[in-house]
Amino acid sequence: MSTYMMVTKLSEAASSATASVQDTGREIGQRVHELCPSVKWISHYATLGPYDFVDIFEAKDEAEASQVALITRGVGRATTEVWIAMPYERYVNLAKKAA
Repeated sequence: MSTYMMVTKLSEAASSATASVQDTGREIGQRVHELCPSVKWISHYATLGPYDFVDIFEAKDEAEASQVALITRGVGRATTEVWIAMPYERYVNLAKKAA
C-alpha cells in the first residue's frame, strides 16, 4: 500500500450547497468503500485556501488512487489532484543513493 494525498476544490454549485456537503461526503465514502474496498482513509481536512479539502489515504496502486479521485469528481462535482506521499526517511535514503 502506498500513501496518497488528494486535494479537492468544490465547484461553485457544490460549494454553495453547504447543507449537502456532509451528505456528499458520505456518498463519496460509501462509493469508495464499495468500489475500492482496500482503500484506507487516514485523515480528512477542510482547508481555507485554494483547495477546500485535503485527504490522506492508502491505496494499493495508482489506479485505485485514481478511482478515488474519479469518484470524488463525479459525486462531489469537484476538481481533484492526487499526489503520492513518501515518508521523509525513505526520501532521504533515496536521495543519498542518487547523489
